[in-house]
Amino acid sequence: MRNSPRIRTVLSCTSLVVALGAGAAACGSDGHPLSAKPYDAASQIAFNGPAGSQKADPDKPLEVTAQGEDGRITDVTATDAMGRYVAGELSADGSRWHSTAPLAAGAHYTVRVSTEDDDGSPGRKVLDFATNQAAKKKQLKVTFGPQAGKYGVGQPVTAKLSAKVKGKEARATVERALQVRSKPATEGAWHWVDSQTLHYRPKDYWPTNATVDVHSNLDGIKVADRLWGAAAKPLRFTTGDKVVAVTDAGSHWMTVYRNDQQINSIPVTTGKPGYATRNGIKVVLGKEYVVRMTSASIGASDFYDKMVYYATRVTDSGEYVHAAPWSVGSQGSANTSHGCTGMSTGNAAWFYETVRQGDIVKVVNSYGADMDPFGNGFGDWNVSWDKWRKGSALLKNTKEGRSSVDRARLRPESA
Repeated sequence: MRNSPRIRTVLSCTSLVVALGAGAAACGSDGHPLSAKPYDAASQIAFNGPAGSQKADPDKPLEVTAQGEDGRITDVTATDAMGRYVAGELSADGSRWHSTAPLAAGAHYTVRVSTEDDDGSPGRKVLDFATNQAAKKKQLKVTFGPQAGKYGVGQPVTAKLSAKVKGKEARATVERALQVRSKPATEGAWHWVDSQTLHYRPKDYWPTNATVDVHSNLDGIKVADRLWGAAAKPLRFTTGDKVVAVTDAGSHWMTVYRNDQQINSIPVTTGKPGYATRNGIKVVLGKEYVVRMTSASIGASDFYDKMVYYATRVTDSGEYVHAAPWSVGSQGSANTSHGCTGMSTGNAAWFYETVRQGDIVKVVNSYGADMDPFGNGFGDWNVSWDKWRKGSALLKNTKEGRSSVDRARLRPESA
C-alpha cells in the first residue's frame, strides 16, 4: 500500500516565519497526512456482507473488521436509501464494528468505512448491498396520536400497534424505531402501557410553544418471527402556553396558572363523600359546550338528569370541570358534587375558553382515590420519572441520560 509520507506541520510552517507568501502555501501542503486524499482501504478491512449481485439476509448483523496490523477503523456509518442509520458499536481499539439494530427487508444500504494507517493517513471504503425481501410476513402498523394541532404542555404522544409485541428484544426494536423530537429539545421516553400501546412523555412537561415531530422507522424492519414493520403516517403538533389548574378539594378553590404565573382563583365544589374527586394530575381530554349528565352513568343512588354547560373533560369515565349554577351556594365552602368540579356559569365559561386539550388539571386534598396512570384518560404524569423509564424496553435498568441505544453510531473512546 502506498501512502503519503508523514511530514510534520511544524517543518512546513517554518516557512511562514521566513516568507509569508511561501508559508501560506506550505501550511496548506499535501504533505500532511490529514490533507492527503484518502487511500482505498479495501485491503485493510473485511466485511461480512454479500458479494456482487447477491443480497443480504436482513436477519443477520453487519460486521466490519480491521485486517493486518498496520491500520484501524475510525468510523463506520450504514444508511439505507431513506437515510435511516443502522445503530452500531465500534470497539475502543478500532478493530471491529458491528450493527446493534436489525436491517430492513427489501432495502438498499450504503456502508462508509473510514480507517487510518500507522502513519495517520486516512483510508476510505464505500460498500453497497441490498437485502432480501421478507418472506411470508405480517405487517406491524403504527398509529400515532393525538391528531395534528395545538395542545397543552401535558399532552402525551401515543403509539397504537396493530399486533401484540412481546419480549424485550422485539419491544426494543419497535421502540428504537419510534422517533420523537421537539424544538426546543427536551428529555423524554416511551413507556409500554400494554403489548399494543406505548405512551411518550417528557421528563417534565413539554416546553411552551414547542414543535413536536413523531415518525416511525419501522418500515421493512423485522420485529419478530413473521412480523415486519410497515410504513406509518408521521405526526406533528405544537404546544401553547403552560396552563395548570390546581384544585384544592380541602379549601374548595381552584387556582389557575399560565406559565407559572397565577391568572385566576375560583371557588369550586368537588365530590361529596362516596363520590370524592380523584386526586392527582389529569390532562384535559376535550371540551363540550353541553353534556347530558344522569345518575345512571355513575350508578348514583340519588337521581339526577341535568344538561351541563361549559364542560371540560378530564377522564374517560366522565369527570368534568363544568358550570354548576345549582351549587353556587356551596362553591368555596363545601363539596356537594358526584365527582366533577363545579363552578359558576361565568367562571366555567372563562375556564372553558382558557384551557385547551393537553392542559393540566391537578386535584389535591381530596378523599378520593388516586388518578389511574392509564386506562381512564391520561394519568401519565402521576408516574415518577424513574418508574416511567422502567416501562421502556431501551431504558429499563440503565442510568438516566443519553444511552448508547439512542446513538446511531459510536466512536472509539479515548484512552
